Amino acid sequence: MLNIDLSFFKSSEFESDKHDLLELDSNKNLQHQIVEQLLFKVCNCEGCNQDVILRDSDDNRNIIEAHCKGILGEHFCDIPKDLQIELHKNDKVIIQIDDVFEISEVRETGEIVKYKRDRMNLFNEELPVVARIATEKDIEQFVQNCADEESSKNIFRKCVDKYELNMKLVNVHFQFDRKKLYFFYTSDSRVDFRELAKELASIFKTRIELRQIGVRDEAKKVGGLGTCGREYCCSAFLDNFKKITTQIASEQNCAGNINKLSGPCGKLKCCLSFEIE
Repeated sequence: MLNIDLSFFKSSEFESDKHDLLELDSNKNLQHQIVEQLLFKVCNCEGCNQDVILRDSDDNRNIIEAHCKGILGEHFCDIPKDLQIELHKNDKVIIQIDDVFEISEVRETGEIVKYKRDRMNLFNEELPVVARIATEKDIEQFVQNCADEESSKNIFRKCVDKYELNMKLVNVHFQFDRKKLYFFYTSDSRVDFRELAKELASIFKTRIELRQIGVRDEAKKVGGLGTCGREYCCSAFLDNFKKITTQIASEQNCAGNINKLSGPCGKLKCCLSFEIE
């Protein structure tokens, strides 16, 4: 989503709070104009060519799009009606799903979220709920969780070596409420990690979940720049992976060197499918 940056206006003659308010209002207006253009249709019934704006969804909940460092990733959240708050892009919030609490960063609000959900045909499904805006104490806990995640990596690797397991650690995530610690790994085969999980649980004094992921998920979590010079598509905006075949490359007359068409994950690049969508 485009974003208007008015930081060049900041000066001693322009108060900081007025600058922030102007930037917020400008982005709201831009978002509204973009969504209206996206929703703009022409009727064409019996040649009337009347301009109409169509909306498919009857989901009237106040929904935001957010990003969570944990297993949720990019997701939609419902703001309860009794929670009288106004959220903006980059705000930190505490969300709840079942009995789990996580911290998320707001990515989009307002009309653009409604448009995305209409296009994805999503409505009235169960969503994580915003519990509150993150406090300073919440942020401190999140920072501590991140530090503990880093320190846990070496412990995990030592335990893997101890049990001589074929596991490559990709990422670690401490649930915000610290009720569960996730280890994401890749392996060429299935791994019997029962003894490993027991030892990790005794060390960290919390529930342990070991999740085996594929090479494409690994690239998504690690991130980086592709040969095009831009961020990996899987890290930047792709929500799911599509099956990419050599036939797709052949149809675009670029199947000469398959190695050049492979991404860092070793699979054919996801962008090959963009031309046929």
